[in-house]
Amino acid sequence: MNLQYIADSSHLGTVKDILQKKLHISHRLLTTLKRVNGIYKNDKPCLVNDVVTFGDKITVFLDYAEDSHNIVPIPMHLSILYEDACYIVINKPSGIPVHPSHLHYTDSLSNGLCYYFQSQNLHKKIRPVNRIDKDTSGIVIFAKNAYIQECLIEQMKHHVFEKTYIAICEGILEGEGVINAPIARKENSIMERCIDNKGEIAITHYQSLKAFPEKNYSVIKCQLETGRTHQIRVHMKYIGHPLLGDTLYSHSSPFIARQALHSYQVTFRHPVTQEQVTYTAPLPEDMKKISQQN
Repeated sequence: MNLQYIADSSHLGTVKDILQKKLHISHRLLTTLKRVNGIYKNDKPCLVNDVVTFGDKITVFLDYAEDSHNIVPIPMHLSILYEDACYIVINKPSGIPVHPSHLHYTDSLSNGLCYYFQSQNLHKKIRPVNRIDKDTSGIVIFAKNAYIQECLIEQMKHHVFEKTYIAICEGILEGEGVINAPIARKENSIMERCIDNKGEIAITHYQSLKAFPEKNYSVIKCQLETGRTHQIRVHMKYIGHPLLGDTLYSHSSPFIARQALHSYQVTFRHPVTQEQVTYTAPLPEDMKKISQQN
């Protein structure tokens, strides 16, 4: 994909001025673009210090090849909800991590996406925009270049990128509320988090959708105002309603074999068209089954 800007009388200066002030190119990306000769003025390569005059066309080429040798390409079924030149939206099943690790070197979602990109002759780094736990299902978005990744992460920082989850928690939870409790890494643990006044601010909005008194659990919707590791899992435990099947923060469940958490919906502004877009991933069978019982 390419970015273009036609200079008008109110936004002149140098090419660098246009890139940073109008196209919002970061310093890091600007350095890369200079290295790959990806900056053009009036369809000719240019320097970032070149002067821009009225009517000049500034073009940024973002389709340069990138090295992804650190991720092993592995054939994998991908449930693709949406794809364009900017990003790809995938409905991740539970049990698959987003990133490779020493325990999951060849069976992560990134491995499958790397293979898919190569099959499309797309030589790009794997750039996740949002992250979810291995046993959490649902939407994961990958940007197809650094510019799109930076744009979407910036939207997250300014609370423009909305993330909605469906969860099933222990106990009967009614109504709606806001959990505002800081989260930190638990002492002497590399994985577990806890509520700690010295931690990072974390805010979760929840709404009860349906309660099952006979089974003693509730289906809830959670919207994240912040994006801390294990945020929903930690916050729900904090208010006395840990997620069903969450063995890290509670105990196993006869109803589901993992934490009952699904990345259900995302809404944000498309980085290029600026239109508001929404993507939804239907509930997986394990959560669907226990959330629709009579």
